[in-house]
Amino acid sequence: MPADFQVPLLLDYVAISAWALSGALVGLRKRFDVVGVFMTALTAAIGGGAIRDGVLLQTIPPVLTNPYYLPLIAGTTVFAILLAQKLHNAKKIETLIELVDAIGTPAFAVLSIEYARRANLPLPGVLLVGCVGGVGGGVLRDILVREVPEIMQPGRYLAILVALSCALYMILTIGFALPAAPVAWGAVAFYFCVRLLTVRMDWRTRAVLGE
Repeated sequence: MPADFQVPLLLDYVAISAWALSGALVGLRKRFDVVGVFMTALTAAIGGGAIRDGVLLQTIPPVLTNPYYLPLIAGTTVFAILLAQKLHNAKKIETLIELVDAIGTPAFAVLSIEYARRANLPLPGVLLVGCVGGVGGGVLRDILVREVPEIMQPGRYLAILVALSCALYMILTIGFALPAAPVAWGAVAFYFCVRLLTVRMDWRTRAVLGE
């Protein structure tokens, strides 16, 4: 992470770890071997950043410059394998994937907003980069395992919540000039709590065309 970033470095590693854990659990759910599990972990962890940096911002992704990313992803993969062996329950693994996604998505979105602000993009562009960075890893993970990405299916307001979290972070840090670090953690907490509420209340979007 660049030295002039306003968000804490810990958030970066939380985001990478969360997406790596999510990807590894998906690979385990698909009954991949250890290489396959690591590949899904790697794709989920760096996918959002790769789309953000390689496509939208045209910069070198930090996975190529930060020496801690790959060991962190590898260690998280091992942890996921050990954890899954303890759970022995597909439903519990699925629930854990949802919980971890609810941390990794807003964390990556906030980081992506900061990358976009450093690139001096206009505010709509900053918002777009934040949203794409937040969900990109999950999209590539799902495509890799031959599933329709969750964000494209009727579900629990994933895209709307990502956009709201990004907008909230931007309003508080840009509009009201609040310090970025606590606002970043607040945006992650906001997304996580609302996502849990949608699961608890079973609030879902619906397909545009019914059967």
